[in-house]
Amino acid sequence: MSNSKISPLAIIDDGAVIGENVTIGPYCLISSQTTIGDGTTIAQGACIYGKTTIGKNNVIFSHAVIGSVPQDLKFNGEDVELIIGDGNTIREFTLFNPGTKGGGGKTIIGDNNLFMGYVHLGHDVIVGNNNVLANAASFAGHVEIGNNIVIGAFTPVHQFVKIGDYAMLGGASALTQDVPPFCMAEGNRATLRGLNLNGLRRHLDREVINELKIAYRKLFESGQPLKDVANALVENTTDEHIKNLCSFILTTKRGIPFERKTV
Repeated sequence: MSNSKISPLAIIDDGAVIGENVTIGPYCLISSQTTIGDGTTIAQGACIYGKTTIGKNNVIFSHAVIGSVPQDLKFNGEDVELIIGDGNTIREFTLFNPGTKGGGGKTIIGDNNLFMGYVHLGHDVIVGNNNVLANAASFAGHVEIGNNIVIGAFTPVHQFVKIGDYAMLGGASALTQDVPPFCMAEGNRATLRGLNLNGLRRHLDREVINELKIAYRKLFESGQPLKDVANALVENTTDEHIKNLCSFILTTKRGIPFERKTV
């Protein structure tokens, strides 16, 4: 705990591992199985429960509840954990649950994500890197979120749903199926509305985006069977972005939410 600033009003159970240059505010609760990496700041009133590992340089705001037992009626005190990477911003009144025995036992969060106020991550959720989850977005158990994704405010996501890299989900939507990489969905129930062009322009070259536009039209606007088109595209392209898009479609278990057109 070299150079760490820990309020005398914080409650830190014996066994907790605190890195260097960590700040812990008053009235925080840190459980005995918690590990906190260097440079992390935990504001007043935040609670860290259970077997929770927090990486370096995270900022956790007031009244966040991190690692409390899963909201799963099957949970019976098993040895489960929550793993948080580096550089995340976790705002006020967020709630992150650890994994469950039935889901592999781990909830895993990557690096450099922004979780705005009241975001809930359910048990066994997997979150990648560089995502923005806006206020009160809620994720049921076993949801998988890729990288560079934007989730709008007040949006619930059904259990076992997957959201691919560079996707966007509009605010106040309700998502029950998988959103492929590079795509944008919105509505209740959420359906595809096209490519996430604003997001793609921040990360990809124009030539790549143009190829994705062509692939999107073939997949979702041709009226042909979706998986047939995806297989054909995979066989006839060397572009890794299109292959990723088609692979996601070919392996989806919950289906893709789009309006099927007739030929």
